[in-house]
Amino acid sequence: MTASPTDPADPADRADPATRASAVELTGSGLPFPVVLFDLDGTLVDSIALILDSYRQVFAHFGVEDVDPGSMRPWIGLPLEDSFRALDPARAEAMTAHYREVMLAAHDAMIRPFPGAAELVRALDAAGARQGVVTSKRRELARRGMVATGLPAIDLVIGQEDSDRHKPDPAPLRIALEHLGTAPAEAVYVGDAPTDLQAAHAAGMAAIGVTWGAADRATLKAERPRAVVEDMSALRALLLPP
Repeated sequence: MTASPTDPADPADRADPATRASAVELTGSGLPFPVVLFDLDGTLVDSIALILDSYRQVFAHFGVEDVDPGSMRPWIGLPLEDSFRALDPARAEAMTAHYREVMLAAHDAMIRPFPGAAELVRALDAAGARQGVVTSKRRELARRGMVATGLPAIDLVIGQEDSDRHKPDPAPLRIALEHLGTAPAEAVYVGDAPTDLQAAHAAGMAAIGVTWGAADRATLKAERPRAVVEDMSALRALLLPP
């Protein structure tokens, strides 16, 4: 049990057919990637507004001024403590605690499903793909978000507490691969932030960027992933080709 279209004119955004063929030949599964690992926030669940609003409430509470809202988006997917420590080391712990308090209060009301995400997870499961979620948030909250947005259960969730190193470090992805007993060449990581793609490359995995989360297309393409996709149907075409 499981745990906007690509521009056809741009070859940098298409999975390499030779690479796909070699993956199928290697695994015999008929799937380009028998193992699909997902980031969560901004990839499977739409929590962007929730996260940004929680940051704004923290800054208002602590009297932090002159923080450009645009500068907060790259923090999405990073451990909270690291972001607050870079901003205000003396108050990072208190800011982290307040963030969690205000975010939890609004969590179930503000988090939203991305259209097609649940269907994609179900289709991958039916095709025999093994799936996992690798996120920088804690496991319990990750699972809560998945339930709140109607995602099918994904058994493997690697969260913040599973490693003392976090994306873009490849450690969390390597832990997921170890749990699944699979090689990096058989797996792909799907994420919405540059750190997701960097972690995948460092782990020896393929990477796919999605534009409906934290980062724009140009930022994701700069990391040279296997593909950058604009909607869930384009992602499905890469993971479940005819």
